[in-house]
Amino acid sequence: MEFTHKSVALVGRPNVGKSRLFNALAGRRLSIVHDRPGVTRDVVSYDLDSGHILMDTGGIGIKPEMTPALIQTAAEQQVDFAIKAADMVLFVTDGLDGLTPLDEMVAEHLRSSGKPAWVVVNKIDGPEHDFKIHEFNKLGLKGVMFTSAEHRRGINELREFIVEILGEVPKPEMVDESRIRISFVGRPNVGKSSLCNSLLQEERMIVSEIAGTTRDAISQDLDFENKSGDLLEFSLIDTAGLRRKAKVIDPVEYFSAVRVEETIARSDVVFLVLDAMEGVTKQDKLIAGEILNKGKGIIVLVNKWDLAVETFQQYTLPGYKDLFDFKKKFAESVRKEIFTLPDSPILFVSALTSLRVDDILTQAATIYKKLFAQISTGKLNQVIKRYLDQNPPRLITRIRFKIYYAVQISTRPIKFKLFCNQAGRLDDSYKRFLQSKLLEEFQLQGCPLLFDLEGKKPPKKFS
Repeated sequence: MEFTHKSVALVGRPNVGKSRLFNALAGRRLSIVHDRPGVTRDVVSYDLDSGHILMDTGGIGIKPEMTPALIQTAAEQQVDFAIKAADMVLFVTDGLDGLTPLDEMVAEHLRSSGKPAWVVVNKIDGPEHDFKIHEFNKLGLKGVMFTSAEHRRGINELREFIVEILGEVPKPEMVDESRIRISFVGRPNVGKSSLCNSLLQEERMIVSEIAGTTRDAISQDLDFENKSGDLLEFSLIDTAGLRRKAKVIDPVEYFSAVRVEETIARSDVVFLVLDAMEGVTKQDKLIAGEILNKGKGIIVLVNKWDLAVETFQQYTLPGYKDLFDFKKKFAESVRKEIFTLPDSPILFVSALTSLRVDDILTQAATIYKKLFAQISTGKLNQVIKRYLDQNPPRLITRIRFKIYYAVQISTRPIKFKLFCNQAGRLDDSYKRFLQSKLLEEFQLQGCPLLFDLEGKKPPKKFS
């Protein structure tokens, strides 16, 4: 990724309030804030109103008892990346703790980086604590300032200081909405971050075998030139693994689950990532339902397919003619288990070997275009009438569901308003039948079709 604007990185040891300061500067809750040290593990970025990019990083010096050793190494690599990528570094320290040996080590690391760095002494909640900032002058960085992220003290001044140092960024006349917003969702540890890394071709996100590593939703711009030479522009979002809410006990995991739902809501096309070695689980079905309910384009990615192929070849699984037959029946099984899919593409991929990774973006662009489809009212009503006549809804208490008129009322998501006799008489099975026929008729595979039913109002009773 290339930064189009100058960027600011927040770095520092764990639990000094970097994420809270990040949220305060951004003016919205983006990084998860929790009292547990080491919660932020990836680089989370946000475009400030000033046009500069603000980056929140994982804590430097995370200890093994705080978080697994694998994550410790990865988080520190993320900080190194932020320092290298940033035009300005804000070294966040804790005014309540005072200057610590680890702070001095971090300062030495920053001085050797050659990047302009300032100390931000956080948790200076009132004037009576201002004296605490003086001991940080000995760190020998470019300057020292103070904030209280929790009480919003010094936040506006820090925003102004960033603009003063980095300069004004001209605001574009129009907001660029050309990028296709894509996201990867699924259960923990199915390979979402690994797939993102394969697409980006650089280690921009932490990848770990430990389930639940990614806690925040990470956004990254990605440009891709397809085989026709067309430049496709994406905004790529990686998310935390989504668990069943009944099993989300950890408050950090709870906020991560909420973040996943928010990510789906702001995406155009969502990839449901499955584990080839585990198949479809109940949780996969629930996640698919969340995507469909929000009307987002959906593509199924069966990750770790290289392992499935290796297992098939090694043990010669019975009941299959060959590998092609195995793959075909696997896809059929996915469609049977997640029967609500809008005839979505199913891609067999491997983040490890980059198998069909480029196809991911090509399919996303195809479905994105379909989300803007506008169907003429006349054609829509002809098709619906045809299928109502060919396969009428069943009688319910001697009354059959009828559609009098249909009209498309939105794109992205594609939604139809159906004027009918009684909305409650459209059962789920017939609704899926109509949706599947419309998908086929108008070539909208991968695009959920939403129905807004309006039944006839009951006649008024006069006494």
